[in-house]
Amino acid sequence: MSSSLTPAHAEELLHGASQLGLEISPIQQERLLAYLELLIKWNKAYNLTAVRNPDEMVSRHLLDSLSVVKYVAQAGNNWLDVGSGGGMPGIPLAIMFPQLHFTLLDANGKKTRFLTQVKLELQLSNLEVVHSRVEDFRPERPFEGICSRAFSSLADFANWTRHLGGVDTRWLAMKGLHPDDELQVLPADFRLLESHVLLVPGCQGQRHLLILQRTI
Repeated sequence: MSSSLTPAHAEELLHGASQLGLEISPIQQERLLAYLELLIKWNKAYNLTAVRNPDEMVSRHLLDSLSVVKYVAQAGNNWLDVGSGGGMPGIPLAIMFPQLHFTLLDANGKKTRFLTQVKLELQLSNLEVVHSRVEDFRPERPFEGICSRAFSSLADFANWTRHLGGVDTRWLAMKGLHPDDELQVLPADFRLLESHVLLVPGCQGQRHLLILQRTI
């Protein structure tokens, strides 16, 4: 199969990662680009993401996901990516942190089939794929970190995943514009711990990360 990606895409990934303050090993670069190739291939049949132009995918998918690396590094070892869809940010994070464990949860069977194929082809032993509604998911133990990318409102994110974490868990919500209105209706047992502007190389528009914590 001919590649949809070019050396320029590989260079964009390395340069963008450097701008984010990240060092990517050759094997990590290879896996990140292989993941993007699979996403492009499967997108033709499965509609995994609205962004279909390979020239936009490095920044809007890979670098956007990698923009939260330093915040993931500050939290725990056991992570959940809720509503993972095409695998963002969970798969890029699993590639960057082989020592951490990532569970990718989605209610769409086509999307979890894709995620399972990525796990197998990229040999990501630290990755688990779960096909379930988030409300029905009952893990063996609470997650130390729960992340989402354009999944839902902050209130829904907190309410739907409350049972999946504890008071030591960090909830990471990746957003576009700063969600002031959503913060006003945050559930009473959640608080905003940190708010960060994410500067994603090559991405237009605002990006923000909201880190939440349960108070009880």
